[in-house]
Amino acid sequence: MREGIYLPSRRLFLGSVGATLFTTPGLFAEELTRTPAQTEGPFYPDKLPLDTDNDLLIINDGITPGVGEITHLTGKILDAKGNPVRNALVEIWQCDAKGVYLHTGDSAQKQNKLDKNFQGFGRFLTGSTGEYYFRTIKPVPYSVRTPHIHVKVKRAGKELLCTQFYIKGHPGNEKDGIWKSVKDLKSRDAITIDFKPIKESKIGELAAKFDVVLGVTPESK
Repeated sequence: MREGIYLPSRRLFLGSVGATLFTTPGLFAEELTRTPAQTEGPFYPDKLPLDTDNDLLIINDGITPGVGEITHLTGKILDAKGNPVRNALVEIWQCDAKGVYLHTGDSAQKQNKLDKNFQGFGRFLTGSTGEYYFRTIKPVPYSVRTPHIHVKVKRAGKELLCTQFYIKGHPGNEKDGIWKSVKDLKSRDAITIDFKPIKESKIGELAAKFDVVLGVTPESK
C-alpha cells in the first residue's frame, strides 16, 4: 500500500493553482462554515481493494489507468477553530466512469460494466498542515443521484465526519434529495465545488479543492 504517495503529476497541479492553498492555517477561522454531515450511502466498499493509496487511477503496479476526466483533488482538514488537523485519515470513494461502485451489492449486478482499472476508494493521512491530495476522476451521475464523491474523516480510530461533495453548477443537483437536504445555503455551498481545467495540462486534467471543517476540535496527538 502506498499511503500518502505524491505523484509526479502533482507538481503540475500545485504549480497551476498556487501554493497559497496550503499556507494559511487558521486564517479567518471565525468565517469558516462547518462541513455538514451526510449519509454514508450503501456503497462504502464491503471489501477494501488491495491498493488503498491516494491515486485512484492506477491500481498497484498496473499500467492501464482508470477511465474518466483526471481530477487532482486537494484540500485541508480543519478543526472547529480553523486549525489544521494532523494525522487525520481521509477516505474517499465514488463510482467509476460507468456508474459502478466498488461494492458487491452494486458491481455484482454490473460486472460487464465495472472499470477494473479504477480503484474506487483511496486514503490519505494528513501531516502538520492538514492537507490531503488524491488523483481521481470527476464524478459522474449514479442512478438517480447527481455526481458526487463520498468523504470520511477519521482520527485515532474514531470517525469524525462522513459527508459528500458535489459539482458546482451541475443540473442534477437541484433534483438530488441528499444535496437538497442541506437547507442552509452556506453549508450547501461548502459541499458544492468547482472542477476547473488546469491550463498547463495537455490532457485536460482538472483541479478541485474541498476543505473540510469539522464540528469538533480533536485532541492533539
